[in-house]
Amino acid sequence: MDMDIKPLYIKKSALINPAWRILILVSLIMLVGCNFPQPIPSEEADSALRLTEVAGILNPENPGTPTPQPLPAAGVTGVTPPPSPLEQVDGFLIYTIQQGDTLAALAKRFGVDAAELQADIPLSPIGLLSVGMRVQLPDVLEGFLPFADPILPDSEAIYGPSVGAFNAAEEAHRAGGFLAGYTELVRGERMTGPEIVQRVALDTSTNPRLLLAFLEYRSGWVYGHPPNAETDRFPIGYGATDSGLYNELMITARLLAQGFYGWREGSYLTLNFYRGGQERLSPGLNAGSVALMALFAGLHDQPGWEAALYGEASFLHFYQALYGDPWSRAAVVEPYLLSTDRQPELALPFAPGEAWSLTGGPHITWQTGTPRGALDFAPITGEPHCAVSTRWVTASAPGLVVRSGRGVVALDLDGDGDEGTGWVLVHMHIAEQDRVPVGAWVEADAPIGHPSCEGGQSSGTHVHLARKFNGEWLGVGDPFPMVLSGWRAYTGAARYEGYLEKGGQIVTSRPDGSSGSTIIRED
Repeated sequence: MDMDIKPLYIKKSALINPAWRILILVSLIMLVGCNFPQPIPSEEADSALRLTEVAGILNPENPGTPTPQPLPAAGVTGVTPPPSPLEQVDGFLIYTIQQGDTLAALAKRFGVDAAELQADIPLSPIGLLSVGMRVQLPDVLEGFLPFADPILPDSEAIYGPSVGAFNAAEEAHRAGGFLAGYTELVRGERMTGPEIVQRVALDTSTNPRLLLAFLEYRSGWVYGHPPNAETDRFPIGYGATDSGLYNELMITARLLAQGFYGWREGSYLTLNFYRGGQERLSPGLNAGSVALMALFAGLHDQPGWEAALYGEASFLHFYQALYGDPWSRAAVVEPYLLSTDRQPELALPFAPGEAWSLTGGPHITWQTGTPRGALDFAPITGEPHCAVSTRWVTASAPGLVVRSGRGVVALDLDGDGDEGTGWVLVHMHIAEQDRVPVGAWVEADAPIGHPSCEGGQSSGTHVHLARKFNGEWLGVGDPFPMVLSGWRAYTGAARYEGYLEKGGQIVTSRPDGSSGSTIIRED
């Protein structure tokens, strides 16, 4: 960052005035909620997480809009996004495939049947589509929708290949703002502000540049020392029941994930603005753009949202002023999702011959908003609930341990030490006792630790297993089906429901570990 840049942040005087403070009906989920054998959470529980219930920072003179601030003094000339992938030709739309696109998601975004998307070669109904391929389809949406151009690359929203050597904690210390000296108690652990930002970035797989820039834009904490920062419980301004920097950043990561992964699967098609109002998203957008749009929609009404993303003092200009052109970084690493990519061979995370139970079918990989890409396995030993089991969780493939702590073991399968590149397996609820250390190389089937209840929410001993590829959390289904020792995972009607199938055999998820959920690894 050019140190001549002046901190730009949205004033929170509205939050200081109780008349403007609105408590969100949101209870932050502790990282991963794997509850066994308690009742499975219902889909209705997510109703409290609606974007329209996220309280924003209000300008008391014009509620719902950001307080105007000057642009950073860095000679910003504007961001340089690529051209829109959408064209209109003779009453039809021509769409150029972007990374991560699937036939099913495109059909939902354009509001057509999958059969109506036509190309020179057959389109795969299950895998990723080839980047750069052009498809033709009816113009059901009747022309271009507003805000149709991409505004943020996918790689800038996630902890992916463009992060490289950038470290949020190191950058925050170097910046020397209020954040560098801030401390907070996070679940019994005293952490510094820089440590909190880096933890949230890694845990949720959110781009640390984006988290730091957004925090600075909203609070001025990173590069400045704003007045009353010492007493500010809501530096970003959500005003949630649970205050503090960590909780505010976790809400930020959640909103980004809801837009990013919802767009990937074709379920997030409409922005819901704070205080009401909606806007249909243009089908030519990309996941990174929708993630940022969703984040700001949760904080502003539509005029305020437009000002924050498209106005003279927009966040996009501010972001580029701090960390350079995101599209230039993206050009080096994107596309990072290709139609030829496949999951490597993975084994069940326990030793052959042992009996375990599938206690949690496909559910969120980390925080709310991430895809249903995690499975829970509990050892069948007769040990007390939440005991540190004598059984071992084993490595599903060879790899390098890049994180080990707070119940987490992250295994980097390409061995480059960068959690934002290649395939990474994330294990949760691994006990501190005998846990494999960071820097260790483990072979397939090597013990990595004991299943327990440590880390996150859990009412029974188990291991939570999830996958990332180039920084993106993956669901268990297409285009990257989760297959462990030949068993393929399938989702059920609700979270935690689902089953494994292999050669006609079925293992059904049951939170109490009852009949039908037992699986024995044979290889």
